[in-house]
Amino acid sequence: MCSKQVPGLHGGVPAAESPAHVVAIGASAGGLEALEKLFDGLACDSGATFVVIQHLSPDHKSMMANLLSRHTAMPVVMVEQDMPIEPNRVYLIPPGSIMHMGEGKLTLTPKNPRTLTLPIDVFFKSVAQHYGEHSVGVVLSGTGSDGTRGASAINDAGGFLIAQAPEDAKFDGMPRSIIATGLVDAILPVGEIGARVLAHITNQPIVQAAVALEEPAARALAMSPEAALNGILRLLLQLGGIDFQEYKTGTVMRRIERRMNVRQVISLDAYLELLGNDRNEVLVLRREMLIPVTSFFRDSEAFEILGRQIIEPMVARKQGGDTIRVWAAAVSTGEEAYSLAMMFLEAFDQLKRWPALKIFATDVEQQNVEFAGAGTYPESIAAEVSPQQLERFFVKRGNGFVVKNELRQCIVFARHNMLSDPPFTRMDLVVCRNALIYFKAQAQERALRRLQYALLPRAFLFLGSSESLAELQKDFTPISAKHKIWQMLKPLSQPLDVVKGSGYGYSPTLASSSASSRSTRVQHTAVEQGFAALLHAFAPPAAILINARQELVHSYGAVARFLQLREGHASLDINRILPEPLVPVAVALLFKSGRETVSVSSDRLRFTNHEGQVEHVRLSAWPVEEFEGERLTLLAFEQLQAPAAAEAITAIDVDSETAERMELL
Repeated sequence: MCSKQVPGLHGGVPAAESPAHVVAIGASAGGLEALEKLFDGLACDSGATFVVIQHLSPDHKSMMANLLSRHTAMPVVMVEQDMPIEPNRVYLIPPGSIMHMGEGKLTLTPKNPRTLTLPIDVFFKSVAQHYGEHSVGVVLSGTGSDGTRGASAINDAGGFLIAQAPEDAKFDGMPRSIIATGLVDAILPVGEIGARVLAHITNQPIVQAAVALEEPAARALAMSPEAALNGILRLLLQLGGIDFQEYKTGTVMRRIERRMNVRQVISLDAYLELLGNDRNEVLVLRREMLIPVTSFFRDSEAFEILGRQIIEPMVARKQGGDTIRVWAAAVSTGEEAYSLAMMFLEAFDQLKRWPALKIFATDVEQQNVEFAGAGTYPESIAAEVSPQQLERFFVKRGNGFVVKNELRQCIVFARHNMLSDPPFTRMDLVVCRNALIYFKAQAQERALRRLQYALLPRAFLFLGSSESLAELQKDFTPISAKHKIWQMLKPLSQPLDVVKGSGYGYSPTLASSSASSRSTRVQHTAVEQGFAALLHAFAPPAAILINARQELVHSYGAVARFLQLREGHASLDINRILPEPLVPVAVALLFKSGRETVSVSSDRLRFTNHEGQVEHVRLSAWPVEEFEGERLTLLAFEQLQAPAAAEAITAIDVDSETAERMELL
């Protein structure tokens, strides 16, 4: 018991000193044995405060203080209201209470016996709020999923998460639930958790170690922090096609530093070397960069305003054959999209109107998209979703809830990068909450313009509590300035930038039309090649860059009038984004241009645009220099007002090319 000493901390920490870290330990069924083993492996002078949150019966006096005192020399106390915390002490939640972390103290509220309460989630969230990167969450044996939602908050704040290995736990429900989030930093037998906690909380600060190499010889040998950071961001770009240089530097560094602490690496160049040898660590870092934190009806007051002032009036204006179209961007694991769908379906029943509802829910992280599409959530969502909504929209399955078909069929989930992929169009409502705040100013403006472009005239935009419209304020009128809900006054006609801002390269992520399709990365140089070919032929430009799998990877100019999003699976395949009359012609042009490496064009074509008006257009396909083994073709749109004179470009027999293509297939 307390046989281990922490280097540099012999003699303990004075009681009046604030704790360096707060270690929150959640346990339920089978937790006593796990707690005893955990404290057997903990030093008594680490300088940290330990808080144990258990599921305790309110009808029985807890003996936990006496039992744990046999396994640690630290004082073990039952918490009382507004009790100040001190380092090197163990605090226990009293029976029948919910406990919160305040500013240097612990507060208690009575537990409501008639509603589901999740004391571990509540405390994890509060300790994350007050201690941030100095918070540590530990989940031990227990049934259910308490602690899962709170663990996400600790991760978001830059804290550290450990789960007891399921095979080592008497009841593995709680450990398995938190492990399933993908956010856990260590999964260990309980006997090894104490040592891992101590290794984390006594680690030296990463920033100083990364940027302050004292010895000249060390400086000469080590890569500079700037070069190492650039190398890390380049690795992330190559793996997932996301340019994190467009994210705020402080946010990026905090996530990198957190992973360095987890892997116990003390310099950026050493971490870059680790990433080069460990692909899984690159995947973990990339996922953490994207901060997958969300919940159902996050900021309930804002959702209440949205429902009363936007959704209900919108439904009241729609007829039975109409469609309501919503784009929910950066939805993470999908809770926000399902929240919106529930609100619309409830409004349909309330107002006795049932228009079609189509919600396009997108995220840049494919793992998030797959999780959201599965629609399976832990039982802890009962603290966020009303009992009536749980009964109507979810099915209880094991220790979780599964979305019913009525709710799921309203939503199309797809991978989409709002900074590079073309925006959706003709939306009644666009929701993008707490994603823009992580972008640099230039990227924020580009994303906002894409969101604005997606809206119908007089449609609505709903942002996060810390986000603003910046330069676009003049184009909107506030519905609720406090809750960041606006109505668009002035549409945007040019949403897509021809040249992207600074960065390592243009690297859009693509939503494939099949699960086997891989994502394509196109560097800035390839985009410039396509643009040069376009300028050689047309002014002003209006075209899209297509890869060998006939997927859109970049767009130039005002191409939105020539694109039409179809219902169903979201995809950037030209078969899904071009108006139907243009599809066979475009396929034939791309086939001939790619086969013969020549520029070809079609005859005059007719199609119906978004407003139901008939337009005339000529399509041209231009081969672009191959890049990284990827064949690229520019598909250009030439709007025609009257029968045009003969073109210098070679015209092709579409029927003949189509027949040849069919024979080849």
